[in-house]
Amino acid sequence: MQTFERDRIAIRYPESWDIEEAEDAESGAWTVTVSSPETAFLMMSLQPEADHPGDLADQTLEALRADYQELDAENVVETICGLPAVGFNADFITADTTTTCRVRCVATDAGPLLLMVQVSEYDRARNEPVLAAIVKSLDVDTDD
Repeated sequence: MQTFERDRIAIRYPESWDIEEAEDAESGAWTVTVSSPETAFLMMSLQPEADHPGDLADQTLEALRADYQELDAENVVETICGLPAVGFNADFITADTTTTCRVRCVATDAGPLLLMVQVSEYDRARNEPVLAAIVKSLDVDTDD
């Protein structure tokens, strides 16, 4: 397993998966995407300028709806790594296959953090458990 860590936020992911990082030095925002050899991926994005995790989730849903008019979404509230997480589960069609997207946003000391996991019907059986394990590995170090 490999580990990504930044701003007291960490995840573990399989060695066979690729990782890409991007940052905005001006705002302090950063994004890391961990991708399977197939279609599945997890994107984690720290957005210090976002007002609230709920606002970040709403903005993400609006952006997805702009791209996928037939998107079905359901709001979700759960606990991830001991923190309240708000977001949604969505399904939509891409390239003639059903794609599942799960978005959760949590508050961290560095700002709102967005987690997005996405997998197509093509490789869901293989990669959905891996994505769940990556999310479960999330560690957010807080001052509490």
